[in-house]
Amino acid sequence: MAGGAIVSTGPIKNYNGGMTAFVLITCVVAATGGLIFGYDLGISGGVTSMNEFLMRFFPSVYKKMNSATTKESQYCKFDSQTLTSFTSSLYLAGLIASFVASVVTRIFGRKVSMVTGGAVFLLGAIINGAAMNIAMLIIGRVLLGVGVGFGNQSVPVYLSEMAPAKLRGALNMGFQLAITIGILVANLVNYGTAQMKSNGWRWSLALAAVPAILMTVGSILLADTPNSLMERGHMEKAKAMLQKVRGVSDVDEEFQDLLDASQKSKMVEHPWRNIMQSRYRPQLVMAILIPFFQQLTGINAIMFYAPVLFKTLGFGDSASLMSAVITGLVNVVATLVSIFTVDKYGRRFLFLEGGIQMIICQIIVGVVLGLKFGNTGQGSLSKGYADLVLVLICFYVAAFAWSWGPLGWLVPSEIFPLEIRSAGQAINVSVNMFFTFIIAQIFLALLCHLKYGLFLFFAAWEIIMTVFIYFFMPETKNIPIEEMNRMWKQHWFWGKYIPDDAVADHGIQLSAGKGMA
Repeated sequence: MAGGAIVSTGPIKNYNGGMTAFVLITCVVAATGGLIFGYDLGISGGVTSMNEFLMRFFPSVYKKMNSATTKESQYCKFDSQTLTSFTSSLYLAGLIASFVASVVTRIFGRKVSMVTGGAVFLLGAIINGAAMNIAMLIIGRVLLGVGVGFGNQSVPVYLSEMAPAKLRGALNMGFQLAITIGILVANLVNYGTAQMKSNGWRWSLALAAVPAILMTVGSILLADTPNSLMERGHMEKAKAMLQKVRGVSDVDEEFQDLLDASQKSKMVEHPWRNIMQSRYRPQLVMAILIPFFQQLTGINAIMFYAPVLFKTLGFGDSASLMSAVITGLVNVVATLVSIFTVDKYGRRFLFLEGGIQMIICQIIVGVVLGLKFGNTGQGSLSKGYADLVLVLICFYVAAFAWSWGPLGWLVPSEIFPLEIRSAGQAINVSVNMFFTFIIAQIFLALLCHLKYGLFLFFAAWEIIMTVFIYFFMPETKNIPIEEMNRMWKQHWFWGKYIPDDAVADHGIQLSAGKGMA
């Protein structure tokens, strides 16, 4: 507390209104933006395990995989920086695009950003499906990355702003559910196209156009959020939209809090500079560490390369693709569990339980692979051990899907005040994309060099992130999005960073003269 003063922050507000059919339909349509991200996560691993694709674009990897005389370790057969560049280039493009998307989202609204993302992703899907060489593959992947960057920047913010506070967690997780559905569909597509005699990989890549069209058309039909309308000066439209999404005419209290936040937002000419102020320290730390930790769970390594990983562990071609389908199905079901529990049990509970479950699964998988493959990586797992590894990976995927998966997008999108929300979400997405790129680029090399120790490496990071959540992440369930400063002010550690003038009885109070200095 500043100067040792004791500040009473008052009770958290409960605004009028609740869930309406309009909000439900709007959020379902917006959440389809997650399909493009999920489809891409799932499709790349399956395509890179297809012999025809490898023969055409990565013949050295194909030769290494199919040589009868090779002494290559099982862990190292897919280790190719060119191959990983195919997967990872998308996320580097997404990182850069997220900063552009931040400006578009703030100036033109969340809707325009979503439409842009869907349209660019569609172009990338067309180029990838028609690819004749590695250059076309990479150009297509870069365009897909731009689409993902715009979608991931705008959709979670859109969902958090539309949803009533008590259901914000469940509705926001619609984005993560769409991601998991996209992954499952991609795994099913890969399983089907792998049976084709030729050009199966083209169909896998080109069918990314379907979720892109859904996102683009759906976004065109959406209404913009009250927060975004107000941020751009459309006060009457903002109030009318707030009444529509809440289903009641008396929205004066919530509208006034949004207005206060909007007025403060307009005082901020440089959100990127202001986000560095100490009053935003807890939000900034969360926007950096949560997506950083999310990638170091190791989940995307499994989602990218699930068929490759299972093939490495001794599964056949069809069995490896079907195992990826099974983990994709677990991912969807477990995300549904999260949707129905996040607003009841809270974010902290799911973070902590999921973290502990992932730690246990990663350690056991690492031990099993260490005992059966050792450091040489020669041989293969027996059916019993292979099934055990598959079950453990399913439990691991389930734990991620009801914790760090959806919460990694939900929590950062709901904690930023309006004046720095676009900048904060851009940081969240860019950190996510950067470490997704790093993991995608180095995973196969890490698997080759760390071998079974790679799973223990991820388990160590999961211990660190679970401890971090326990001590530093307060509960955000049921708190109105413009009332979050009260929560930070009450926290044992973050409270010292929040000045007294940042919390008032009616939302965020404007301090006289130098409130944003």
